[in-house]
Amino acid sequence: GILKNKIMALEITDATFDEVVLKSDKPVVVDFWAAWCGPCRMVGPIIDEVSSEYEGKAVVGKVDVDANQEFAAKYGVRNIPTVLVFKNGEMVSRQVGVSPKQVYTDAIDALL
Repeated sequence: GILKNKIMALEITDATFDEVVLKSDKPVVVDFWAAWCGPCRMVGPIIDEVSSEYEGKAVVGKVDVDANQEFAAKYGVRNIPTVLVFKNGEMVSRQVGVSPKQVYTDAIDALL
């Protein structure tokens, strides 16, 4: 069989956050992370899997908080990893720390 290209989560920055996240007509999952954060390395691959599975149905991305602090501050992201879910420009769910994949997929499914 043909291997489906693995879809990686989008890199979202402060400059693109408004367009990609807040103006999306689909649910958006945003993983706030940093390179030095150990637990973030556990969440990253899960977020990439979710991105693959929900391609076309939801937008899945990540924000490097070291380089992009504006929206992390705006949404009160103090501990990472923090995964926020948005719908129609509003934050509808917040998951702090490492969660099983189903926690993230359930949050999206509730909005589809």
